[in-house]
Amino acid sequence: MRFLELVPLVFVMIGGPQILSAIFLATSENWRRNSLAFVGGAAVSISLVVGVTYLLGTGPIEQRAPTPTRTAIVLTGLLLVMVHTYRNRAKSGPPQWMEKLKTATPWFSFRLGFLLLGFFPTDILTSITVGAYLAAQNSPPTDAVPFVLLTLLVLSLPSLTLIAFGERAERFLPKARDCMDANSWIVTELVLLVFMAIALNNFFA
Repeated sequence: MRFLELVPLVFVMIGGPQILSAIFLATSENWRRNSLAFVGGAAVSISLVVGVTYLLGTGPIEQRAPTPTRTAIVLTGLLLVMVHTYRNRAKSGPPQWMEKLKTATPWFSFRLGFLLLGFFPTDILTSITVGAYLAAQNSPPTDAVPFVLLTLLVLSLPSLTLIAFGERAERFLPKARDCMDANSWIVTELVLLVFMAIALNNFFA
C-alpha cells in the first residue's frame, strides 16, 4: 500500500520550522483561528505541489511503469533533501521571525502555512518526491490523500494538545519544541534513508 510507504515522509514534512511554527501559533493570542488558518494554508500548498508533480510525471498507461529515469528523479529529490538537512543541522534555536507568531493574525498564519509547507526547500522537495514516486509506481493520485491528511494532523497536534490538556500543555509545548528543534535533522535523515530503500526495492522488485 503506497500510503504506508509514504508515511515516513510525513516526519520530513513537519520537522524543523514547520512544527515549531505550529507550536508557536498554538500559544498565540488568537490561537484557534491562527492554527486553523496555518493548517489550511499547508493543505492548499502541499496538495498543489504533489498534484502538479504527479500530473507532470504521468503519461500513457503503458509508459507509466517504473523506469530508471523516474526512479533517478525520486532518488535525486531525496538526496537533495538529505543534503539540505545535513547542511543546516547546526542551526539551533527557532528563527527570530517566529517570535512574531505570538501576535500573528489568521491571514498571516494562512500565508505562513502555504509558503512554509509548500515552498520551504525541504518540503517542496519532499512533496515533489511524493508526486513523482506515485506517478512512477503507476499509483492513482488519491494515494497521496492520506499522506496529506496525516501531515495536516501532525501539524494540528499542538493546538489539539492545548485543547485537551490546557495549562499542562502550555508548560509542555515549549519543552517539546526545544527537543524537536535539537534532534529533528537526525530523524529526517533516517526517514529519508528508509524511503530511498523502499524506492529502490520497488524498482528492482
